[in-house]
Amino acid sequence: MKKITKETYINWYKDMLFWRKFEDKLAALYIQQKVRGFLHLYNGQEAVLAGALHAMNENDKMITAYRNHVQPIGLGEDPKRVMAELLGKVTGTSQGMGGSMHIFSPKHNFYGGHGIVGGQIPLGAGLAFADKYFERDGVTLTYFGDGAARQGSLHETFNMAINWKLPVVFICENNGYAMGTSVERTANHDDIWKLGLGYEMPCGPVDGMNPVKVAEAMHEAIERARRGDGPTLLDIKTYRYRGHSMSDAQHYRTKDEVDEYKKIDPISQVLEVILEKKYASKDEVKQWDKDVKDKVAECQKFAEESPFPDKQALYDMVYEQEDYPFLKHR
Repeated sequence: MKKITKETYINWYKDMLFWRKFEDKLAALYIQQKVRGFLHLYNGQEAVLAGALHAMNENDKMITAYRNHVQPIGLGEDPKRVMAELLGKVTGTSQGMGGSMHIFSPKHNFYGGHGIVGGQIPLGAGLAFADKYFERDGVTLTYFGDGAARQGSLHETFNMAINWKLPVVFICENNGYAMGTSVERTANHDDIWKLGLGYEMPCGPVDGMNPVKVAEAMHEAIERARRGDGPTLLDIKTYRYRGHSMSDAQHYRTKDEVDEYKKIDPISQVLEVILEKKYASKDEVKQWDKDVKDKVAECQKFAEESPFPDKQALYDMVYEQEDYPFLKHR
């Protein structure tokens, strides 16, 4: 695995803090009704992405569910375009046609952003199948939540992926709740990683609040897939500080529970290492914090000042059959 250095920790802190503040701003814009529809935030789960990015190569891909705003940013997409997409602007990643749950950036190997629970799991295996078929040196990281772990499509996909030894890593971002339903109530065991045992697929739990632990587990799984040895299932234990979505009243958990998890906040953990090892001074950290705040403000300014798509675009974004025998759609 690539060495975890002083620069790694500094970049982790800056990136995770930016992702957190970027989404905090989205929450504020949602309340102002500038972001419409649903909004599912990643607060608390940043170490899962930070660790994965450290282990990935440039040819590797990522696909996930609808908690999907910061992943494309981590992979290299311009955050201004991501925020513009969330505000439905023409300068967004999908010209304002996708919105919160459908962020895409194929240029940066990010394939969504899927609103159907578990719908991305077979698609991730499909991306991996293409890499194997065309003999490309790529591995697909396929993310899903603990709720999607109960979908039948997961089992069909696991069976095919292990049988064909596809270069895919299945990652359950296990934040403890499928919307408002505790993992403990969805099956007779709460160890989601054990689902891999039925397919003789390498599997295990991972501390998702620590980017180092995530990077180590991801590296092992990614390199196994790259060697041609097939998929791995990682049950990454993480936690979301906000509700399932902005409309979630969170009656299913207590404030004390959330506060307990905030004691092991991934951003705080990384900052503790930076200060303890004197990788940076407190004044430098304050400057980073200011830089992040300024960067988020730039994203907001760009998004709010961008125009909405022209109404004509509604007709240009749909399939058109040239020999359609009835009325023209325009």
